Amino acid sequence: MEKPNLSFWKLWNLSFGFFGVQIAYALQSANISRIFATLGADPHNLSYFWILPPLMGILVQPIVGTASDKTWTRWGRRIPYLFIGAALAVLVMCLLPNAGSLGLTVGAAMIFGLIALMFLDTSINMAMQPFKMLVGDMVNEKQKAKAYSIQSFLCNAGSVAGYVFPFVFTWLGISNVAEKGVVPNSVIWSFYIGAAILILCVIYTVSKVKEWNPQEYAMYNGVSEKSKDSDNSDDSGNWITLLKNAPSTFWRVGLVQFFCWAGFLYMWNYSTGAIAEVVWNTTDPASEAFQNAGNWVGILFAVQAIGSVIWAAVLPQFKNIKMAYAVSLVLGGIGFVLIPMFSNQYMQFVPFLLIGCGWAAMLAMPFTFVTNALQGYGHMGAYLGLFNGTICLPQIVAALCGGGILSLIGSHQSSMMIVAGVFLLIGAACVFSIKSNNK
Repeated sequence: MEKPNLSFWKLWNLSFGFFGVQIAYALQSANISRIFATLGADPHNLSYFWILPPLMGILVQPIVGTASDKTWTRWGRRIPYLFIGAALAVLVMCLLPNAGSLGLTVGAAMIFGLIALMFLDTSINMAMQPFKMLVGDMVNEKQKAKAYSIQSFLCNAGSVAGYVFPFVFTWLGISNVAEKGVVPNSVIWSFYIGAAILILCVIYTVSKVKEWNPQEYAMYNGVSEKSKDSDNSDDSGNWITLLKNAPSTFWRVGLVQFFCWAGFLYMWNYSTGAIAEVVWNTTDPASEAFQNAGNWVGILFAVQAIGSVIWAAVLPQFKNIKMAYAVSLVLGGIGFVLIPMFSNQYMQFVPFLLIGCGWAAMLAMPFTFVTNALQGYGHMGAYLGLFNGTICLPQIVAALCGGGILSLIGSHQSSMMIVAGVFLLIGAACVFSIKSNNK
């Protein structure tokens, strides 16, 4: 039986909690390098701190996807994981920015920060994955693009909020400087407020969304009652078998993902240092200028998110979806290359708006290609969890190589933006290898 059409507000409610989850993710993305640089990390080692987030993602999301495929409770099959992940994220968001405020040595503060970062990303991944699976479970193919567009909008809106928090709190009078090795209160309070919004948004989704029971799920997703726990036959549910049987679209989109996510890892990793170098002419993390650059990076990331929202409205106007994907990545690559060329902080809006074009495509199009290709394959949660590897693995590789690349190009963090741009351009070229069917 075909899945029913859902009203706009039902589609909205399916993804609303993503707004809060993305605030947490944005705070992490924009401030992790700033936090560890403030604690005393060497710029050449910064990329290593970025190994943990994607490593947790590549481990957690397939587990959550596979486990939730087999979970049936009075609260649903995906929502329990969503709520537990969000609750853990709230706790860790209150701990991480205080790593330098506990009277620990520099080394101990780094270790505390790393452990907190590991748990933060684990919990964010645990909360994030169920939203993608809810759409896969409950939305028919005709409405799926609309559902993911709503999810993309909420994702970007959450990003804007999370990115601007430190700047806004500084404007409100909360201190943006602190003693050496201590994270400023503007960042600490950003994490506190972000945690509060996260749990409220998730509570809203949990209260508004009613997942199908096992009988309804089996009826709408074309699986038998006997096999409903795994979405398919029990003997084909292991990850290796699933990967062997995955449609070629899964792997071709994954190739594009590799270059795109490696590029964005370098943006998150080195943007604070790059903007501090290019605009504020400083490399000293203890300076007020560096902390001002950190706040401005949040504004630039918000500009990127706004650009993404605008471009997301343009994307449906393209008749050829692959062309839309490729053009978006080319614009994003150009944006990265332009960052070192603007010493005026407001002119940096131009490259980050272009980067937003690439980000809009990265959020929506891969899952549109892959979920459509997976129709009839079963194990939707497990497959989407495994597909998350195409987001996490390139970030791990990029993080491992970041310090070496930085040394090769002269230790200028701004030059890493050019490296990121080249990666997106390569990703754009790989888009044309994607097939639009399941073969």
